[in-house]
Amino acid sequence: GGSAMAAVQDVEIDPEGTFKYILVRLQRPGGGEQRDIVRGTKAAEFHNHIFEKVNPEMEKLGYECKCLGGGKIEHNSKDKKIRVFGLSTGYGKADHSVTVEILRKEYTDYEITWSDDKK
Repeated sequence: GGSAMAAVQDVEIDPEGTFKYILVRLQRPGGGEQRDIVRGTKAAEFHNHIFEKVNPEMEKLGYECKCLGGGKIEHNSKDKKIRVFGLSTGYGKADHSVTVEILRKEYTDYEITWSDDKK
């Protein structure tokens, strides 16, 4: 039911710093409900490292995952600012405007911006 999907956080990103992120679409096999989630961490040297961690977690919950692209997130928790930019060499550029919408649900009192800048 909806509970498993509700158990999945929209956003899981590091609390501080600049790091790679990916936009992932979760879908029930055979269509049905779907949603997009944002995952980013400094621990990932490459974008696919993030996907390789998320994918098995989501498969256990019964979702098919598709990476919609990636980029970078600059998270400044002191000033409550998040900047989304850049791209993933392997997955291509995520639609940063979608990413920003998802981030705004979680970080309601933040100033959140995006650009196609590389750095």
